[in-house]
Amino acid sequence: MRLDKFLKVSRILKRRTVAQEAANAGKICVNGKEAKPSCRLKVGDEVEISFAASTLRFRVKELKETVKKDEAQSLYEVLDD
Repeated sequence: MRLDKFLKVSRILKRRTVAQEAANAGKICVNGKEAKPSCRLKVGDEVEISFAASTLRFRVKELKETVKKDEAQSLYEVLDD
């Protein structure tokens, strides 16, 4: 699954265009490497998103095309530093 679509489906970012803009600006890394919006994610990949005031690190647990709002958090696991 594409990185930008996963971020939208998992509701980490609200819109796919926002995910694309963040990736194009170099704010998203997958497994320690800067990622493009079209980057293919696999289960087990570690993603890091840099926001203005903080950073979110998470591991992909599951890939689904669509999920309900209350199931969205089951797609990833937040990692602590």
